[in-house]
Amino acid sequence: MFFLMTLKRSLSVHPQSFGPNLREIVVNRLLKEVEGTCSDRTGFIVSVVEVLDSGMGRIVDNHSGFAVFPVTYKAVVFRPYKNEVFDGTVSHVNKMGFFVKIGPLRAFVSKHMMPDDVVFDLEANPPAFSSEGSSLHIAPGTDVRVKIVGIRFDASDIFAVATIKEDYLGPL
Repeated sequence: MFFLMTLKRSLSVHPQSFGPNLREIVVNRLLKEVEGTCSDRTGFIVSVVEVLDSGMGRIVDNHSGFAVFPVTYKAVVFRPYKNEVFDGTVSHVNKMGFFVKIGPLRAFVSKHMMPDDVVFDLEANPPAFSSEGSSLHIAPGTDVRVKIVGIRFDASDIFAVATIKEDYLGPL
């Protein structure tokens, strides 16, 4: 799910950057450092929407001259939750299951999390899962609807396990 969050960060700036464009340099540095990153507390930071406050810098070390600026900003973040349903695209298929790309999130769907009649097709090129009784066919590039059943938050990434074994889930 996407959220608009107010976040804070301290940015260190080299004295070479001090001058009339200091605020612009701090904002550009913030965008470069936080957009596209992931934290276990907030999720994936998709975009910085607005810089609310760029406080006065404080010199940290008398020998180097670096200054630390506290910055408060609003950002759009993506944080998945258990039992949430997403549409994504299959990126990789192997005999154990398949991976789905859901924006910045990558989820794994095990063969045990698929309907019982879905089997791995050994002769398909590229590798695919298919069902004999229906027209279900899952190969790389297939758009699918999945339900998240488990999430693990790492310091710099989020991993998810999903299912297509319920009603209205599977290829679109």
